[in-house]
Amino acid sequence: MAGAKNHDYHILPPSIWPLMGSMSALALAMGGIMWMHPEQMGNAGAAVFYLGLAGVLATMFFWWTDVVKEAHAGDHTPVVSLHLRYGMILFIASEVMFFVGWFWAFFDFSLFPSALEPIEGLFPSKDIEVLNAFELPLLNTLILLCSGTTVTWAHHSLIHGDREGLKKGLLATILLGMLFTSIQAYEYVHAPFAFGETPYGSAFYMATGFHGFHVLVGTIFLIVCLVRANKGHFTPRQHFGFEAAAWYWHFVDVVWLFLFAAIYVWGGWGAPVHGG
Repeated sequence: MAGAKNHDYHILPPSIWPLMGSMSALALAMGGIMWMHPEQMGNAGAAVFYLGLAGVLATMFFWWTDVVKEAHAGDHTPVVSLHLRYGMILFIASEVMFFVGWFWAFFDFSLFPSALEPIEGLFPSKDIEVLNAFELPLLNTLILLCSGTTVTWAHHSLIHGDREGLKKGLLATILLGMLFTSIQAYEYVHAPFAFGETPYGSAFYMATGFHGFHVLVGTIFLIVCLVRANKGHFTPRQHFGFEAAAWYWHFVDVVWLFLFAAIYVWGGWGAPVHGG
């Protein structure tokens, strides 16, 4: 029969969201640039930025809603599901390289401090007190490690058809993620050094701050999964949305272990400790 489907791929219907997402991302970037340079580009930067941000968030919501509807409609064949997994793996790989840049900056500052005149060949500079790695940073490390076990508990519960275990594991992971973010915010408020004053402060806040942003995104990702679980979504055979969230959360865990070891422990070794 003409038009009969004879392949395992899902051909998407026409959608406005790719165009909407592209235009919103452009507005977001241009608005941010205009906002940072009001003397050359006027005072409309903030409005353009928030308009672009609203468009990006709307695109994310409605596009992913369409993906969920396609899954329920049976459009996610084994081949399509495999390619969704490939896409998530490549996305996480790109995130790994994003953090490689911040680690590179931190190690460049720390291993070659003589090229930086303001810090007199020392890293951290002699007038900086560092945070005690074995207080709040160690506590946050334990929290993230526990959250990795709870999200794994949720995953195994889902695979074995235990929906209550799935919900409890997701809720525990979300609460631990919120606790991590709260402790990091407290740490930033009481940190003895500011962003931008020294290379150490800049590298510290950029690396740990972007990780904190990823924890926030991952927490939202898991909240969406919990809402979907309460609606009866996900089955032992089809649960890519949850699986992607779990992969992302494990990635966040692993990155934090490297941050804790490299920046908090090794990066502050020998420097005076704040409050010590």
